[in-house]
Amino acid sequence: MPVSATNSLRVAVLADSDTRWKWGALTANRLAPEHMDIRLDGFLLRGRATPTARQLQEVGARPDSLSEVTGVEFLRAMTREAYDVVVLALVGGGVQAMLHGLRRAWDGRAKRPVVVTGYVGVVYEKLTDGLLLRHGADLVLANSRQDADRFRAVYEGVGADASSVTEVALPFLGGTPYAGAEDPYTVVFAVQPSVPDNREDRTYLLNRLIGHARLHPDRRVLLKLRSRPGEHTTHIEELPYQKLIQRLPGGAPANFRLVYGNMGEVLDSTDLLVTVSSTAALESLHRRIPTVVLTDLGVRETLGNHHFVGSGCLASWDQLDAGYVPVPDPRWVARQGVVAGGTPSGGGSYATAFDAARARIAKLVAAAELPPLAPYYTPVTAPGYLPGILARHHLGPGGDALPGAPAADEQAGPVRQIVRRAARGAYRHGVQRVAPVIRRMGEL
Repeated sequence: MPVSATNSLRVAVLADSDTRWKWGALTANRLAPEHMDIRLDGFLLRGRATPTARQLQEVGARPDSLSEVTGVEFLRAMTREAYDVVVLALVGGGVQAMLHGLRRAWDGRAKRPVVVTGYVGVVYEKLTDGLLLRHGADLVLANSRQDADRFRAVYEGVGADASSVTEVALPFLGGTPYAGAEDPYTVVFAVQPSVPDNREDRTYLLNRLIGHARLHPDRRVLLKLRSRPGEHTTHIEELPYQKLIQRLPGGAPANFRLVYGNMGEVLDSTDLLVTVSSTAALESLHRRIPTVVLTDLGVRETLGNHHFVGSGCLASWDQLDAGYVPVPDPRWVARQGVVAGGTPSGGGSYATAFDAARARIAKLVAAAELPPLAPYYTPVTAPGYLPGILARHHLGPGGDALPGAPAADEQAGPVRQIVRRAARGAYRHGVQRVAPVIRRMGEL
């Protein structure tokens, strides 16, 4: 049972990648009512995308404690520790498994933690599937008014309770509003690990970026990368741009370079943000930085740039080479939970974007009793789907740990840590090196 004092909120965040850790940790801090201090305990779900130390450092969120766990270890920790709020920053299947596991772990409790989940950024694919896998949390956060409307429509359309949908905004918006071009004028291309997903298209984009740098030698042109070779983020990156650059004839011009680091810090010196469909576009628009969503490869659902139809930001490299600067549509921007020029502390609607969620959290935390978690998917509603999702996290149909699942008190000694790192490295090598070769051989 949570035992927090009235001026303190204890929060656990379970994340499965660096981007979801960023969303979960920053969301947790924004959900705390103003009069409360927050203790944040981080749990990293062990898997292919478990963040490295460098990635965690780049995110910048500092928890009071941080540990790497399996799903079963996390569930057992939730039976031992007293939390007010649990934030599930996971892929949809992981959220669903943890909801069933937590329901079982807290069985018989009148008072339990409040469970929160949501999305890291733009929701442009698998809307229905992803939402139903998140159903059952006390709060399903929607990053914009548009998303809140879509989320409720999906839940109501299947006869599920839609009251959990709560409109907020992306927790990492902010920074100094754009004040105009400086010298040198800086163009940043924000890449995505899985969009586009083939060598031809990624090489095309890289060539156009380098071509823009050659055409405008007075500009600084940056390729903003999400991860270094061997690291993973939310999505698998089989064709890192770093490796594609090495194979380009002629190399890159002097005004072109690769950059890593926090996106907000990169935006501090950006005059034009270019992307295919990255959430970085919303961060840029929030700061009134000129922002382009590329149409070169088409406007397609598989690319995610269809989400930006109506934004006023769609353009091609040919247009950018000729000096075109887009002007965003203010009505579209407002519906995305973005307030151009706003900052978390600078007034405007973004400053109050989390008020409704905070009020709801405070009310639920103060309640003497909360009902059991009630996901839409059950062994009755989805008997051919749910068991497989639960089994991937070593859970049975009722949310209990399956035989052979890791014990909660199992400590990773030096040998086990070495084996774990080696296994993860082998997996990443297979994804980035072996799998593409096998696919090319299959196309012969």
